[in-house]
Amino acid sequence: MRAKIVAGNWKQNLNLNEAYDLMEGIDKAIKNADVPGVGIVIAPPAVYLSAAADVFEFTTTVAIAAQDNSRYASGAHTGEISAEMLASCGCDYVILGHSERRSQFQENAEILNEKLERALESRLRPIFCVGEDLEERRSGKYLEVVKTQLQETLFKLPRGAADKIIIAYEPVWAIGTGETASPEQAQEVHESMRMWVKEAFDSEMAEKMPMLYGGSCKPSNAAELFAKPDIDGGLIGGASLKAEDFIEIIKAAGKA
Repeated sequence: MRAKIVAGNWKQNLNLNEAYDLMEGIDKAIKNADVPGVGIVIAPPAVYLSAAADVFEFTTTVAIAAQDNSRYASGAHTGEISAEMLASCGCDYVILGHSERRSQFQENAEILNEKLERALESRLRPIFCVGEDLEERRSGKYLEVVKTQLQETLFKLPRGAADKIIIAYEPVWAIGTGETASPEQAQEVHESMRMWVKEAFDSEMAEKMPMLYGGSCKPSNAAELFAKPDIDGGLIGGASLKAEDFIEIIKAAGKA
């Protein structure tokens, strides 16, 4: 059985007091819920990572993720945060390749490959995002787009490194828009990704690699999405900013 994972990406939201309120709300909700077998990850803004590590220090059910790491290991790169720094602050995971990083900060395959290498060197587990925009979906090229994104990055890694990756499929047209890929649309891409992992590496890796759906996943549609055989949980955006919504999505993963 593959691991079920629900990761909350807070993006650039919340002040410190609000962040503490949300973390305490999530901590309380998880303690009052029965969600065995679900890996729970939160990705607050970098300035709150140490606070999150403190809040969840004694909670084995919640892991901390960074939203990005530098392509550089260290040095004169003002404003950058290295993977080693993130690991030293209590991070176990890092989100890489998010569509907002690709579009707003022009992150290409070369940059992402370097970021993946730095993350793996520091023993962070990447949640690696892929997905198509609306034009690519409408043109019917969406599978080709996603496959190319994997071929240019993940599939260049040696097997021993690649098997530490979690893939998150995030159709760009469904992020923050309220639109959601139908369970059938999401399953089609997830099933294809699993087949491509098998072709690039082997069937064992394809079978065990967690693949998450991201793109306006919320309590009202989580159960239907997670019921699909190749969807192993979610990378949650807006719904992760409300403890009640986030725990309902976690519960849906636990029942899938």
